[in-house]
Amino acid sequence: MPRPNAAQLAYGSATVVFSTVALLLLSRTTTALGIVVISAAGLLLGLLVTVTMPVHRKATVAPVPPLPRNDEIRVPAAPVGAGVDTRIGS
Repeated sequence: MPRPNAAQLAYGSATVVFSTVALLLLSRTTTALGIVVISAAGLLLGLLVTVTMPVHRKATVAPVPPLPRNDEIRVPAAPVGAGVDTRIGS
């Protein structure tokens, strides 16, 4: 099983917190056993959200064609010093 990414962990953690708080407020339980059961239910719900959330993969890019070999590239070299005064201080 691959490791969850940051978005999956964030959504799972938010689900645990919000679902646990919502269930505690809706049930109005005051017993320790009720709080433990609701906390476990929130934790399981967050784990379920984390595991079942779809993973967005990077888009596959078309393969890059190979670069041309050196003998196929024909770039004319600029003539050295053509039209440029190379003397300094004249």
